[in-house]
Amino acid sequence: MKDNGDSKNRGKDNSSIKWAIQVFFIAFILSLFFSFISANGVSNLSVTIAILILFLVIFIGIIFDIIGVAVTVANEDEFHAKATKKVEGSKKSLKLIKNSAKVANICADVIGDICGVLSGALGAMVSIKISQKFGISSNIQYFISALVASLTISGKAAGKQVAKNNSTKIVHVVGTILNKFNKEEKK
Repeated sequence: MKDNGDSKNRGKDNSSIKWAIQVFFIAFILSLFFSFISANGVSNLSVTIAILILFLVIFIGIIFDIIGVAVTVANEDEFHAKATKKVEGSKKSLKLIKNSAKVANICADVIGDICGVLSGALGAMVSIKISQKFGISSNIQYFISALVASLTISGKAAGKQVAKNNSTKIVHVVGTILNKFNKEEKK
């Protein structure tokens, strides 16, 4: 009996469905956790600290978007050479590149999108805090919402270029950091 590749395609389809389900639960749990922390934590903070946290969340979203792009454009061959020389983090970097679709999905889509939603919620909280503290009209929410969106979008646009131009360095740094947490593979 001749196999025309249908069993391979079914295996890939099942793998994709399994991955989508895993991503759903990862995103759900992370979103729930960060939403709870932000709603309960930021509401008790000063306006200045709340604004700093808002900028931090935007920055984290941009950084993870950069990582997501970098792993998709990085050159695997450079890391094979580094791995043969036993350069720290090179094997982890290779794993990141070989799993670039999943890594990009987690970094850019899951973490990046959670940061986007979270920054929107934080922006709303900040606008309420500013309105209450300074007696400013509640229309400040539109300004803050537009500012948050503009910072996120422009930061990610600039970050994509940084990721393309520095993909090897970025992936190697991430691989080295991940290597520090792995007891089995120190080189």
